[in-house]
Amino acid sequence: MTDLTTSYPLLTLVPPVLALALVILTKRVLISLGAGVLSAALLIHDLDPVAALVAVWQSFAAIFWADGELNTWSVFILAFLLLLGVLAAFILMSGGTTAFAAWALRRIRRRPGSMILPAVLGIVIFIDDYFNALAVGQISRPVTDQHRVSRAKLAYIVDSTSAPVSVLSPFSSWGAYIMGLLAPIVAASAVSVSGVQAFLGAAVANYYAIAAVLLVWLVIIFRIDLGAMRREERRALVDGHPFNPEETVPGQLSDDLPVQDPGTRRALIVPFVLLVVGVLSGIVWTGHTATGSWDPIDILASTDASAALVIGGVVGLASAVYYYVRNTRGHRDFTASTFGRGWTEGAKSMLPAIGILLPAWMLGDLFGQLGTGDYLGQLVEAADISVGWLAPVVFLTAAGMAFATGTSWGSFGLLLPIAGGIVNGMDEPTLLLPVLGAVLAGSVAGDHASPISDTTILSATGSSCNVITHVLTQLPYVLSSVACATLGYVALAITSSTAVGLVVVAVALVAFVLIVRSVSKPLPETQAEAAPAP
Repeated sequence: MTDLTTSYPLLTLVPPVLALALVILTKRVLISLGAGVLSAALLIHDLDPVAALVAVWQSFAAIFWADGELNTWSVFILAFLLLLGVLAAFILMSGGTTAFAAWALRRIRRRPGSMILPAVLGIVIFIDDYFNALAVGQISRPVTDQHRVSRAKLAYIVDSTSAPVSVLSPFSSWGAYIMGLLAPIVAASAVSVSGVQAFLGAAVANYYAIAAVLLVWLVIIFRIDLGAMRREERRALVDGHPFNPEETVPGQLSDDLPVQDPGTRRALIVPFVLLVVGVLSGIVWTGHTATGSWDPIDILASTDASAALVIGGVVGLASAVYYYVRNTRGHRDFTASTFGRGWTEGAKSMLPAIGILLPAWMLGDLFGQLGTGDYLGQLVEAADISVGWLAPVVFLTAAGMAFATGTSWGSFGLLLPIAGGIVNGMDEPTLLLPVLGAVLAGSVAGDHASPISDTTILSATGSSCNVITHVLTQLPYVLSSVACATLGYVALAITSSTAVGLVVVAVALVAFVLIVRSVSKPLPETQAEAAPAP
């Protein structure tokens, strides 16, 4: 902290609150993020404008070059975004998108079925949340568009089955990272469990992630459309527009790209299968290269997920280009100029997402320098509460921290040692893993709701949904899951039983569905049944 924030630590919350308030009030993401970046830099340097501008530049430059070398993590993420945009363009032009959509339309005949596709894929592709967020939306979008499902609903399903699923799986990039954080905490306690057992014990108490995944299925089955989501779904169903044409939509390709007709399903299926295989191979290769071990946990703990994404992206793109050349050879509409446009238009479609992601990353860096997370962590340490009530307190604190900073991993790294140290100091070993699970749950919840979270931005990008529309339409579902999880942690605090808390979460979800169904009539399943929009 600086002299100013040391004297007034509450000021560390001003930049995130300012950015989030402006995002919601103005719906202008770049201006809002820019205000957060500038205010954070000013506070870091005690309101010195010149030093603040230097700090802003350094934060931007660090995305590409840090510690005297290329910052491969962020550069590879940006490269994968561009690769995915170009891959989607060539799949579209080769006719793969339309052919797959037509095929799926003959087999998936109802709107709920089209939403089950991304829900299943989101659970199956659990290895990494970034990959999940981008790939599931790209694969599912042609099908949900055909069935008049809004892009906002698709983005909600994608986002709710990316991080919430990854955080529950020990065999994911998240699982490896979390187990590394849990190991010293558990070693300092009276709990005698392995790293995987500690992770699973905390995962069972991760009430938010469990509630979020279950709620996705309840929303699909019982057609629950809350708040702004109902407006988006009605527009898609009645007017046939899956998104508002007046909004900036990341990942949306130009309408004037030529499309080969007839196309082939394999022009979409094969590139995406190779994309998945390439990413998984990259994860194994980079993890094994770093450790020399073939143990899955060792591999995931040391893998370079961003490099793996680029490897998969290159393999998938090479396949998409092959099918483009094969399917369009000899057609006069597909010239060398058209081939070049596929690259430029595909890359251009990802620029809105990159434009938001860069200042979001800068905010995360500046918040770390400012000490926003440290201040919130100190509040938890200073709270004079019994260990039984620590679970609901750290859940809500972690949610607030991740919402404000846009990072769940940063909240993990700060609050897990704090919460673990408090429980170990009170000598309550049976509550250690449930309290750690509450930290994980709160961090994912806050990240899930935050408009400056990278997974929020990437989920909207993969689904070609406006970022703020995604945030506002998803928020009621996030808050509902937060409420159910909070009730579960209160039950845990009263009974000291993780199982009782889980039962309370399940009962609360069922009650929520019943209440919503009693006060709000579900939208029709088909356009013919839908009344015209007022």
